[in-house]
Amino acid sequence: MYSSLDSDQIHVTVERLKQRINERFPASGLAQVCAELSELVQLSKVRAEKMARPNILLRLTLSVVVLATLAGLVYSVTALNLTFASLTAGELVQVIDAATNEVVLIGAAIFFLLSAEGRIKRMRALAALHELRSIAHVIDMHQLTKDPGQREIDVVRTPSSQPVKMTTFEMIRYLDYCTEMLSLTGKIAAIYAQTMNDPVVLSAVNEVESLATGLSRKIWQKIMILHQLNELH
Repeated sequence: MYSSLDSDQIHVTVERLKQRINERFPASGLAQVCAELSELVQLSKVRAEKMARPNILLRLTLSVVVLATLAGLVYSVTALNLTFASLTAGELVQVIDAATNEVVLIGAAIFFLLSAEGRIKRMRALAALHELRSIAHVIDMHQLTKDPGQREIDVVRTPSSQPVKMTTFEMIRYLDYCTEMLSLTGKIAAIYAQTMNDPVVLSAVNEVESLATGLSRKIWQKIMILHQLNELH
């Protein structure tokens, strides 16, 4: 099936990327971030599968509460034992107004209870997507100091300048790994979009993907500059 993302294949891809980073940059911080990204893939798979399943215990509990509420309403109405014939017009209006308010409030309470499962799953999905949003910013932090301007021959350095420890090729590879990690972060977020048809969650997924795409675009500009510098030198 090629119509949906396979979280297992995403995990395999992240693990392979982690191995590539470890081989090129042993014990680097980027490799540790990639290892955390690998853990998030597995967590996201478990969370998404759990969110896709109905919460039977919660549904049974809510059903009991709703039925008890309706039963209490019916009992209250029958216990009043009103004789509408003996009511004046003003009293009848008051009774109808009070009954309408009660029905509206009880209806709102029942709707709130019935939508509780969806709200709980939404909160959990948003919390998970916040983790992915945070790790995207962490990846971006790792590439901030990889400035193509460091490769200029006539650059004037200061005591606080970032030391140049990478060759141009190594810097290109490092930045390329960052773009791959950002792309995979967006794909992990999309796992939640496959299992939840919640507009708030879908919007949050799109935000994570847009963030990853925007950060990747910025990194690719650096890669293009490095390629141009490499050709000139």
